[in-house]
Amino acid sequence: MIDFFSETSFSLQNPDEIARWISKIINDQKREEGEISYIFCDDQYLHKLNLEFLNHDTLTDIISFDNSLGNQINGDIFISIERVKENADTYKTNFEDELHRVIIHGVLHYCGFNDKNKAEATLMRKKEDEALSQRVFC
Repeated sequence: MIDFFSETSFSLQNPDEIARWISKIINDQKREEGEISYIFCDDQYLHKLNLEFLNHDTLTDIISFDNSLGNQINGDIFISIERVKENADTYKTNFEDELHRVIIHGVLHYCGFNDKNKAEATLMRKKEDEALSQRVFC
């Protein structure tokens, strides 16, 4: 089950369609959907988590806590809406596209994709682009 929560005034558009899209991507990766929670927050909220759990004193757009069990995807994905807005401006894209990229990025990590080096980052971007091309709700 995929759930969406907000620690800010942000409200996700098309949550049912987005959940179906995420489920399809999980299935395409030969994984089983478990319980996944997306929590939309602000920079301050995510920065606090970054310090407390990862000991990183930086702003970030996403932090994911992977609780997967075997092939079943489970976890909590925290997304800073402020960072997504800024990234959309930086990368000259619209907010919804950048938000969807970040949403699917977290799930792709759970599916085994990383972005720690250039080769991994290139593959991650390719997988994000493939997933984004499968959206039917935009």
